Amino acid sequence: MTVHDFDIGVREAEPSILPTPAFDDDIDSLELRLGADSLVWKYYGDIRGILGFQRIAGTENCIEQLAKGVEDHSVIFNDFIGRALRSGPPIMRTVYSADPHTWGYRVRDFHRNIKGTVSDGSRYHALNPELFYWAHATFVDQVIYITNTFIRRLSDAEKEQIFEESKVWYQLYGVSARSQPQTYAEFLQYWDSMLERFVPTKTICYATGYLRQGIPGPAWVPRPVWRIVSVPLNALVRTVIIGTLPQQTRDVCDLDWNPAMQRRFERFAAFMRTLNPVFNRLPAKWLYLSWAYEGWARTGVDPRKLHNG
Repeated sequence: MTVHDFDIGVREAEPSILPTPAFDDDIDSLELRLGADSLVWKYYGDIRGILGFQRIAGTENCIEQLAKGVEDHSVIFNDFIGRALRSGPPIMRTVYSADPHTWGYRVRDFHRNIKGTVSDGSRYHALNPELFYWAHATFVDQVIYITNTFIRRLSDAEKEQIFEESKVWYQLYGVSARSQPQTYAEFLQYWDSMLERFVPTKTICYATGYLRQGIPGPAWVPRPVWRIVSVPLNALVRTVIIGTLPQQTRDVCDLDWNPAMQRRFERFAAFMRTLNPVFNRLPAKWLYLSWAYEGWARTGVDPRKLHNG
């Protein structure tokens, strides 16, 4: 299958929703789901995935149509943390819950009325396949990138496996897969082509403001104290968080980066990988976000013993 051209497809600005089974029982009986034997289960809900939160936002929202949907229909500018907490758990439950189809359709249906126009007057719709797949692709990238950077090095075969599992994951949403790459090699080509479409949207410039201006001090911390404490904290946050971003995101968001920062980031990432055996001795309830841990607890499988390289 040839990957549908993003620039052409996204301008259709029409949802492409697949038929939903007529009865809930039909949904629950579908075989399509991921499980404890998958690498996505092993790594997506790992607590270390939090290190990739800005990479997801920083790639998703550099595409104008997606960022405009967030700007027009989200409370991100008034309740940034709340918006993240409302968006993240349903997506994670699409992977880990006992009824992934219900959660997948719920995530999809959140987006039914998200539509509007971008700067050139062309329309967008969140359930346009090109746009919806791009949002999904950032999660696929996060699983591979964060695992390979902060948990353990993945083999090429493991990266390909995660990509193949991501196709099952995407099917759970019930949206056309016409724009989905069919191989991991195609996915990498697709990813690089999308990076070249990045623009400095209002949404992403707002979401990365703390990386340029520094973390705002809590009201309960005296300002003179915060000025001292924030210096090493901001340096650490900038190194670790900006380090996870593609250079194209750094460029459009005007985020400083240099070889010295890159070396510090690589040392931090290598240190995190050396700690992987320690993390795998933590209780599973500590090692996984709660929505992922619920899935492991339900299956009775101990994830710490799986896929450790």
